[in-house]
Amino acid sequence: MGKLFGIRGQWIPAFAGMTEKNNVMIEKTGEIQKMAQLIADRRDIDFVLHEQLQVEALSRHEKFAEFNRKTIDMIISEARTLTLKEIVPTQKPGDEEGCIFESGRVTVPECFHKLYRLFREGEWIALCDDPEWGGQGMPSAVAQAASNYFNGANYAFMIYPRLTHGAGRLVETFGTEEQKRLFLKKMYTGEWGGTMVLTEPEAGSDVGALTTSAVKNEDGTYSITGSKIFISAGENDLVENMVHPVLARIEGAPPGTKGISLFLVPKIWVNADGSFSEENDVVCTGIEEKMGIHGNATCSLTLGGKGKCRGTLLGQENKGMQVMFVMMNEERLLVGMQGFACASASYMNAVNYARERIQGRHLLHGRDKGAASVPIIQHPDVRRMLISMKTAVEGMRSLLLYLGFCEDMIQISDDPEEKARYQGLIDVLIPIAKGYVTDRAFEVCSNGVQVYGGYGYIREYPQEQLLRDCKITQIYEGTNGIQAMDLLGRKLGLNKGESFRSLLGEMGKTAETAKEIDSITAFGDRLEHAVQRLGETALHIGKAAGSDNVMEAFAFAHPFMEVTGDVVMAWLLVWRASVAAQKLTEDAKKKDAAFYEGQLKSAQFFVNTVLPVTFGKMDAILACDGAAVEMSEDGFGGK
Repeated sequence: MGKLFGIRGQWIPAFAGMTEKNNVMIEKTGEIQKMAQLIADRRDIDFVLHEQLQVEALSRHEKFAEFNRKTIDMIISEARTLTLKEIVPTQKPGDEEGCIFESGRVTVPECFHKLYRLFREGEWIALCDDPEWGGQGMPSAVAQAASNYFNGANYAFMIYPRLTHGAGRLVETFGTEEQKRLFLKKMYTGEWGGTMVLTEPEAGSDVGALTTSAVKNEDGTYSITGSKIFISAGENDLVENMVHPVLARIEGAPPGTKGISLFLVPKIWVNADGSFSEENDVVCTGIEEKMGIHGNATCSLTLGGKGKCRGTLLGQENKGMQVMFVMMNEERLLVGMQGFACASASYMNAVNYARERIQGRHLLHGRDKGAASVPIIQHPDVRRMLISMKTAVEGMRSLLLYLGFCEDMIQISDDPEEKARYQGLIDVLIPIAKGYVTDRAFEVCSNGVQVYGGYGYIREYPQEQLLRDCKITQIYEGTNGIQAMDLLGRKLGLNKGESFRSLLGEMGKTAETAKEIDSITAFGDRLEHAVQRLGETALHIGKAAGSDNVMEAFAFAHPFMEVTGDVVMAWLLVWRASVAAQKLTEDAKKKDAAFYEGQLKSAQFFVNTVLPVTFGKMDAILACDGAAVEMSEDGFGGK
């Protein structure tokens, strides 16, 4: 195995033409290249990075000067290699073995230990963060592309390093110099783990109802007492220490979310010199038996059961929710990536299976009893499912990488107004990236099972696990109903509505570009119409939400998230088609022509098949029927 001198002065393993699999040397451009399509389409990733977003331009700025196209491509190649060689083989064993709870300790699947060590050695945990603390400082769009591979292969494992990163980001952003010195590098390098500790038995989505308490001690620490549930990766044997950001209420604080503070609570207390002190009275009392993501431990934690749990304030008193939302927004984007990555893998599996599965005669030769059976990809209904999956996956990939690109633009911009505009776009699109994306991802995974038929329903094939694992993405980090309420109740009026209008403006620009290209003029016209209708729908439901019809309006919050997501998908697919159409007019290489033509067909399918349904949903929103909120509770039946 060769080595290349990589980013930030780190040695990155490279497989110079050959690699090992089961002790057999195989060509990287052969079987490994074919295997890559089991998780994500590398050609499509390159298209989004280099042709749609043109991320190489970021290297013109000092912050990202090291990340030219060659370096970016190397990062994605290494992510793919690690995925295929090390992560994919852990997906099924991790699901079957699951986690084991015994006497307050959790044992994760054995195969995760080597994988976690490789993640640490490769410095894959803090890809976009400050090298001073163990980060790589790379563009977020590039890190999102790598994440597509990692999460598509085994996102139950990926929860461990990703939550650690999210908790570390809180320390970096809000921590004191002492907190950073003690915890940050240990977390960003994966030596210690991290979580987010919010949920309680009686305070799930209603975080303001939490009862965990904090009492200030003479030394400035706080004694923490309470019980928390549904804590992903809350206890595990991958790391020697855990650092828990814990929401609690200081004695005498105001009720509701206004009185919540955030505390750093290590599993093992750390002395000023960084050495371990005593156990910190944070005890895992059990793990959940779940439908999916069996390889990740979903824990119940008791804090201060013996009266000896201490923590230090992170940020200001009674400002805990503002602090925690930094991590929650990062995690919501991660959950969108988790759902999308399941869909990406399910689609790759389905399209490859459809090319190989021989079943039935071609429809045009159905009466010819002597006709040979054909691959199921030649059957119209299978093609309908596949193109539906394809357009969803392509649109979701563009959205998630675009959000990373917006973050990168904030990082390099010196213009406060430009920074605010990109931040506004991110804020508006977060509920789409989490809520809409995971809804569509679950549909893709369901179709992925359907394409396989009966084989998709059995555990010999990966489709059923992808479907099971995908489901939780619609639920945790704020159910998708909550994401819809966030879009309507907060994001629609954010910055006096300017951020939503900015999104409409970005989509309108793409429509204008498409209208100037002969082969896709009709796509631009339909996108322009959809953007106009979305603006009208948003204005209507926004006014209703601020009127006496507030209940009826919020009954349509989820449909509003759906139509907003549909128009965003249309925008991104027409944007893709605009790039592809221009490439085709430039006499694209023969090997790329089919890919570019496929982009045109994706946009054609979406604007002609999906958007008409979207317009119908907009009509329903404008009508704002009150049946759902007018019906009596007894009218729902069940008694």
